[in-house]
Amino acid sequence: MPKFVIERDIPGAGQLTPEMLQAVSQKSCGVLKRMGPQIQWVQSYVTDNKIYCIYIAPDETSVLEHAKQGGFPANSVAQVRTVIDPTTAE
Repeated sequence: MPKFVIERDIPGAGQLTPEMLQAVSQKSCGVLKRMGPQIQWVQSYVTDNKIYCIYIAPDETSVLEHAKQGGFPANSVAQVRTVIDPTTAE
C-alpha cells in the first residue's frame, strides 16, 4: 500500500500543548476509524509552524478525504517513492 507525506501549515504548531495535540490526535483517529482500515496514520512531526504526517493509504484521494472530514489542512500531499537511510550508502 502506498505511503504519503502530508504537509500541514499550522501557524504556531510548535506551541501546541500536549493536551491540544492529544485532542487533534483523537479527532484524527476518530475520522480514521470511520473511514476504515484502508487508511492508517503512521506518525507526525511537529515543527514551529507545520505538521508533517506519514500515512499509509490506497491513494491521495483518501488522504485528502481524511483531511476534509477532520478539518485539517493538507497543503501538500506527496507519495513516497522510496526510502533511503544511512545503510543506503553501504
